[in-house]
This record gives sequence, structure tokens and C-alpha cells, in this order.
Amino acid sequence: MKVVLNNSCLVQPAEPTWNGPMPLTEFDQTDVIAHVQTIYFYRPSETWLTQKGAIFTTLETSLSRILVHFYPLAGRLRWLDGARLVLECNGKGVQLMEAETDADLDILGDFTASPYFHHLIHPINYKAPIEEIPLVIVKLTRFKCGGIALCYSISHAVVDGQSALHLISEWANMARGDSLRDVPCLDRTLLRAGDPPIPISDQPCFEHEQFDPLPLLIGQDNFENERKKETTAAMLKLTKIQVEMLKNEANRTRPFNDGDRVFTRYEAIAAHIWRCACRARGHIYEQPTSASLCLDVRNRVQPALPRKYFGNAIVDVAATGCSGDIVTRPLGYAASRIREAINMVSSEFVHNTLDYLKNLQDLSTLQDIHGMKTNQGPFYGNPNLGIISWLSLPLYGLDFGWGKEIFMGPGTYVCDGDIIILPGHDEDGSLIVSLCLQAGYIEDFKNFFYEDIGKLGISSMLEKSNGEK
Repeated sequence: MKVVLNNSCLVQPAEPTWNGPMPLTEFDQTDVIAHVQTIYFYRPSETWLTQKGAIFTTLETSLSRILVHFYPLAGRLRWLDGARLVLECNGKGVQLMEAETDADLDILGDFTASPYFHHLIHPINYKAPIEEIPLVIVKLTRFKCGGIALCYSISHAVVDGQSALHLISEWANMARGDSLRDVPCLDRTLLRAGDPPIPISDQPCFEHEQFDPLPLLIGQDNFENERKKETTAAMLKLTKIQVEMLKNEANRTRPFNDGDRVFTRYEAIAAHIWRCACRARGHIYEQPTSASLCLDVRNRVQPALPRKYFGNAIVDVAATGCSGDIVTRPLGYAASRIREAINMVSSEFVHNTLDYLKNLQDLSTLQDIHGMKTNQGPFYGNPNLGIISWLSLPLYGLDFGWGKEIFMGPGTYVCDGDIIILPGHDEDGSLIVSLCLQAGYIEDFKNFFYEDIGKLGISSMLEKSNGEK
């Protein structure tokens, strides 16, 4: 698949915007601070296909107008001491690119396992000075059949998923001629550490296991060998019935003292993924394992953040366990370990985490961008996982004037252990599990993933049959 770049420009806000340094919160500067990629595919009508130049012009003009309201994303990052960052609001602009390919959309198959996505995404060189890297890079690729791919690469150091989708959805609205619907809240002082932060010795007793070194494979003293292994990605679909089966099983087998609130579909599915990964990786019983979870705290802090808070309002927590227990005990056990981690995230925990991070001398070991250069940053691979939920994000229905997307998914990623759970495109209650694992384990994972659900179906039918007798 050959892709030719025809046009590239920096799109600046259509009107003058505030210039100056914008401090970032500790949540902005830890874990994933590189760009996160999503990709959308469209089949415009015949009318749009005759207006090739108009499509790019419409995108460029509307993007310039929307950046007046979302101007921090037109700026650039700058390093400070201790691997900390500041956002320079300078209006340098967002990169917008136009490319074409002689391939048809059909080459991508059902989109869920396409090896061609990387051709549609602009690679980012993180060895370049960070001041030179746009915070947003958008690449429009036209297919020979008239189809379109729009790939967004957006810096996670500036926004989380909720904020990124706020920008994109407002941009789509403006491209169709609508006005701004929801003004972003750009005040990051609403979620910050104390000044000065409370010393760690004086803070409440939170262990912050999410910042501890992750478990290693027994017999290894670092992740170097695991980082080098080939990985592969897959997108696995769960029907609404399968989702309900997992949720019911997790609740049916919940530990006796686990409280009254039923497990959510996220907790049940994350538990199922964790169990399947431990089995596929062939862990011995005693192998420690961790599932890192990412939670939106907009409604968990007091007072609650504005609905359109623009930044990173997310915190990581870690569910831990022994692989043997995760695999051999019922699904409800793994779900309870995940619930236990999630329950830690109170308003006090969030503010304590901010103070904890601000007290650290150096954040580099907690940033993925350094791992790309030195292999020393966060790594959620074997024997661990990072499980992210996109279930609450407004992912679908982005119409720039040529109709809604026919498919949306995460961009290519090659990090072992990265898992994303997102709603099915048909919005029929189905879900998609997008995952990346070492190539040697992916087929076993798929087999366990569906076989275990199939066993639940057989068990349910037997119970029903016995009940009727």
C-alpha cells in the first residue's frame, strides 16, 4: 500500500489568542505523554467526491476557527528541570496533512486486523526537540475508491480522551457550519497539587502501588528481554449477550464479603482479559502480576470538575495478584481485585496523588516518552497489563459534512500488554477489545478469550435444562 503526501501545513488559530506559559498538572506529565492516535474511515457521497479540494479547505478553515477556543493545542511543550513540562501557548499551530493512495478501502478488510494502518499515520520522531513537535497532527488520506481516512495524533501530555474528543467533535460541528456547542474549561488550577505540596511523610496512608516498579517475570531482573519481543495487535468483538454472560458470571462468583454493588461490565471484562493473558503467557502459579487501570476523576473529586474540563483528569491505579489465583479462582475473584483498586480512588486519594507526584524530584521514570529512547520508562508487558476503558467516550458519529464514519479504532500500537475496551460501532451493546500482546501468545489468548465465554454459555444452557426438569 503506497501513500503519497501531497500537502502539509500548520493551521493556526483564526484570531489572536492568549500567549504565555500554561503550567501542567502532575497528571498531565506522567505515564503516557506521547501522542495517542485514533483513526476514522469515511465513504463520502458522490457529491463530495467531486469536491476534492473543498474537503481539505473545509477542514483547514474550520480547524483554524475551532483553535480559537482550544488554543492550548496550537502551542508547544517545553522541558523543565526534573523531566517536568510546561505548555507554551504560542499559536504555532496544528499540523494538517493531505495524502492519497492508489489502494481501495477494501484492502483494509473488516478493519479490525488490518496491517495497513501504519501507512495512514504520520510517524512522530520523539528524538527531535519537543519544542518542535506539534501537539496535534491530523492526516487526511484519500483512497482510489473515494474513501477517506482521518488519523488524529494528539499529545496525551495536554489532554486525555474526553478532552481530545471534545476538540474533534466541536471541529466536526464547525466543519458542517454549526457554532461552538460547549466551551472548554481551560483552568488547570482546578486540579493541582498543593503549593507547597504536603510532604510525603505528612500525607495520609496511601501506598500508591501504581508508581511502584511493576512485577517482573520470575527469574528476570528487568524488562529488557520482554521489550525486545515481537508484538502483534488484534481487535476482538464481544456481543451484547457475551458481555452480559461475563458480567453475570463475575457477579455469580463474587467473593462472599465483596459488598452489594454488582460488578460493572468493565470490571467483568477486564477480569476476563487478565485471566486470559495469564493463561496465554503460561505463568507459573507464583508469578506476581499487575493490571494497571486508568480512571476519569472528573466526578470523583470534591468539588466535581466542570464537565468540559480540558486536560488530563485521569489517575492510574494498580490491581495486583498472583497469576495462579487469577487463573484458577472464579472470574469474580479477579473482578474483585480490580474493584478493590478502583474503590481506592476517592477525592482524598486524587489530591494525595497530586501531592505525591509533586514531591518527586524527577518524573522521567514515570513517562513513556523516555522509555521510547532508553527502554527505562513504564512498560505494561509480560507479566502485566494496562487496561483502559473508552466506554464513556463519545467516539462515534463524527460528521464533517460528508457523513458519519464507517469505522473508528485506535491507531497502530506495538506495546505488549496495552488493552483498550471500547463500545461496538453499531451501538448495539457489543464491545470491542483492542489489544497488543507478544506475537507468541496472541493466538492462545484469542482461544481462551472465546472458549471461556463459550463454556459459560454451555453451563447456562445446562442450568436452564435442569431447571425445566
